[in-house]
Amino acid sequence: MPAAVVFDLGGVLAEFGGVARMRALARVESDDEMWRRWLTCEWVRRFERGGCPAEDFARGVVEDWSLELSPTEFLAEFGQWLVGPLPGAQELVTDVRRRLPVACLSNTNSVHWDAGAAHWPLWGAFDHAFLSFEIGFVKPDPEAFEHVVDKLGVPAEQLLFLDDNALNVEAARAVGFTADRVVGVEEARAALRAHGVID
Repeated sequence: MPAAVVFDLGGVLAEFGGVARMRALARVESDDEMWRRWLTCEWVRRFERGGCPAEDFARGVVEDWSLELSPTEFLAEFGQWLVGPLPGAQELVTDVRRRLPVACLSNTNSVHWDAGAAHWPLWGAFDHAFLSFEIGFVKPDPEAFEHVVDKLGVPAEQLLFLDDNALNVEAARAVGFTADRVVGVEEARAALRAHGVID
């Protein structure tokens, strides 16, 4: 039994609608390749660490990815990509919280926060919310996971981390977390059952 559970948000507990659109804009063939480029793009990393204005982020991504739309157009689209919590997400987190402390570790940004994420009732289900633009660290950097370990006061090997992205899962494991790749609420629930967290 883990001592605490740490969830990713987009792709696990919330719908991130930008994957297909960004693949089309950038002419990228697979979701995995899109995510690899996204998570390693310096403009994305800088913005989601809270390190640059949205306008600079949009301009940098349009140039870096050779997108055929203006930075203003990209930013308008980008603000709509985080759709909202998935059905059953809050109930799942609440189920876990009855037994263990529960946290989220999410790469997110001021645009999605201001576009509505700040008002999600889901936040009330977590004991701790580690948001990249607030903590100054992004996945898959080890510092993001080390920050969670430090703030929770729980050894990494006693933390279960669930994320839909293979890069992030591998990075969490490298820091010592138990980590599973899951997509959506039902896969997350199955993983939690497998680790003995819920029935």
